[in-house]
Amino acid sequence: MVEILKENILELTTTVQWKEAFPIMNQLRSDLVEKTYLDLLSKMKEDGYRLFALFADDNIVALAGLSLRVNFYSKRHVFIYDLVTDASHSSLGYGERLLNYIHNWAKENGAEYVALESGIQRIDAHRFYEDKFNYDKWCFSFRKTL
Repeated sequence: MVEILKENILELTTTVQWKEAFPIMNQLRSDLVEKTYLDLLSKMKEDGYRLFALFADDNIVALAGLSLRVNFYSKRHVFIYDLVTDASHSSLGYGERLLNYIHNWAKENGAEYVALESGIQRIDAHRFYEDKFNYDKWCFSFRKTL
């Protein structure tokens, strides 16, 4: 018999929820400690950052952090800063379901594109975006430490 999990996706808006999400986010952003994560998240929220969580049986199994933005080259778009599935729940389709939700949310909010960046070393993530979702690899992203 296949076990059926109750799933739902919610925007996390409280410090209690953010703390609950930290162990999953920390799998992607391993350089963060909880205090820094909470401090940065609070500032990011002021700039329009939103954190969504996919829950399975009341446990967070995937997160997406994003902002609705406007610029010359992507027009009105959603930029995904963070997308992570809990390692103990990987390859179960949670990331796919959460990304589909974000695509729909973006359309409902008038976005023309969904954009994201992915580390050069994350080959499996690139395959996920390109093969499952038909994302285009269309630019390089550069940064300089100051």
